[in-house]
Amino acid sequence: MSDESPTAKIDELVTRSAGWRGDVLAQARAAILDVDPGIVEEWKYMGAPVWSLGGTLVVGNVFTEKVKLGFLWGASLPDPDGLFNGELGGNQRRSVEFSEGDEVRVEPLKALVRAAIEHNAAKAGKKR
Repeated sequence: MSDESPTAKIDELVTRSAGWRGDVLAQARAAILDVDPGIVEEWKYMGAPVWSLGGTLVVGNVFTEKVKLGFLWGASLPDPDGLFNGELGGNQRRSVEFSEGDEVRVEPLKALVRAAIEHNAAKAGKKR
């Protein structure tokens, strides 16, 4: 697996996580990538899919009981739809955690990704 591209590794993770977890990860991935053609898929942090543009946007993790999308700067992002339901006590990260039966709310997720892109651009002094 070490010679595979990050995209191939994420494909493999989706396949390996068959059932609801793979479905949730695949839906979230599609929504994230649909936000901006500049988003890059990476494989970091000891085996996690990462989506970046001007810095890390979202880190995905698949666990036995949940799929977690961690937003590195989530505490700085607007969340009018109330998607963040994990890591709420910290002053930097926030996550969207899915359990079996939870729906991927595509448009609100895309809005969070857009906000993360804007945050990264502002940190870099750029306008997107």
